[in-house]
Amino acid sequence: MIPRYARPEMDTIWNRQSYFEYQLQVEKAVVQAWNEAGLVPIEDVKLINNATFNLERIDHFESTSDHETDAFVSAVAETLGDESRWLHLGLTSSDVLDTALSLQLIASSKILMNRLADLEEIVTATAIEHQNTLTIGRSHGIHAEPTTFGFKMLIWVDELRRAKVRLDQATKNISVGKFSGSVGTHANVPPSVEESACALLGLKAAAVSNQILQRDRHAHFVSTLAIIAGSIDKFATEIRNLQRTEIGEAEEPFEEGRHGSSSMPHKRNPSRSERISGLARLIRSSAGVALENMVLWHERDISHSSAERIILPDSCMALDYILWLFTNIMNGLNINIDRMRSNMDLTHGLIYSQAVLLALVDTGMTRQDAYEIVHRNAMAAFNEKISLRSLLESDPEVSSKLDNETLDEAFSPNRHLKHIGEAYKRLDIETGEAT
Repeated sequence: MIPRYARPEMDTIWNRQSYFEYQLQVEKAVVQAWNEAGLVPIEDVKLINNATFNLERIDHFESTSDHETDAFVSAVAETLGDESRWLHLGLTSSDVLDTALSLQLIASSKILMNRLADLEEIVTATAIEHQNTLTIGRSHGIHAEPTTFGFKMLIWVDELRRAKVRLDQATKNISVGKFSGSVGTHANVPPSVEESACALLGLKAAAVSNQILQRDRHAHFVSTLAIIAGSIDKFATEIRNLQRTEIGEAEEPFEEGRHGSSSMPHKRNPSRSERISGLARLIRSSAGVALENMVLWHERDISHSSAERIILPDSCMALDYILWLFTNIMNGLNINIDRMRSNMDLTHGLIYSQAVLLALVDTGMTRQDAYEIVHRNAMAAFNEKISLRSLLESDPEVSSKLDNETLDEAFSPNRHLKHIGEAYKRLDIETGEAT
């Protein structure tokens, strides 16, 4: 990931130094496990625990061997004495690489989970604050019926909660290690050593593996990140639409001194939300690569390796950035309540057509007849840009059935508020209001 979109904490997990530090942590855990099995003397374990490496020395060895793990082991070994013979004992490269990768993904998941929690908190607060803030609901981009801005946010809260559950499940699925050797038969490392080493690392040993951890685990993880990114993209796209000049109901923060355009000084563009949409596409495309990586030859090949070196760090870092940025957007979101109310009146009352239809049905009229009557008047109101209610009041088929009090109720936006609070209760959100 380019530095522009890398947050420091996540970047630290995936930089090159950390990449090898995680591998050294794995190597040391295996040595400790061999000690517990009675093979490696405790004095040698202590010496190996002080082992280090130098990136330049890794590069030096790899320039000849063209094998990264072999170069890494050689670079570590030269910081030790005779005890270096215990390094990488019985292991194959993927034992170290895959187990270290699991640790990186777990560490990344913790950051992402915290980001989700922070975002859920601010979205929940917005949902509570605007529980009864009326706004127009849209379907197909067209005015439909009134809803509330808080209810819009409540949809997001529920989705963020599902995101946390998905991420937790995907993280548990990747929280495994393996030290089963070249084709997974434990010919050179007994299962007891594998289990002990994994336990030292806070992992479970894979119940069965060949030369690698199976890539359905990683595909699940990346697909989960892609779904989460899709949710945030959806939220950001809503803000992008609400910020359109013709709508103007919500706007991402526009701080003093911020510029929207290099050529047009008046512009206030939703560029941060658009940035989220762009990065979400990157993560979604990575999910496809992760699925392709599931299909390897026999006990393994390494066609997955080069792709994972890109898609795993980039997906974690991009989602971290997306969640951080969208939380900042929500913290400073400008909400225009007056514009919401004025937009509700744009269609001259058309948004209350269903309420009138149902009122006519309540009088005993068939739904088909009621629909045709209201539809006829609604189309006239739309074409002539006049009040739907005035047309209905002058229509004998309506005025003979509905009095002014009934029409008042049908044309009141408050009827759309009466059950809003139930959704808050279902999500166990305390609003402090009687509903």
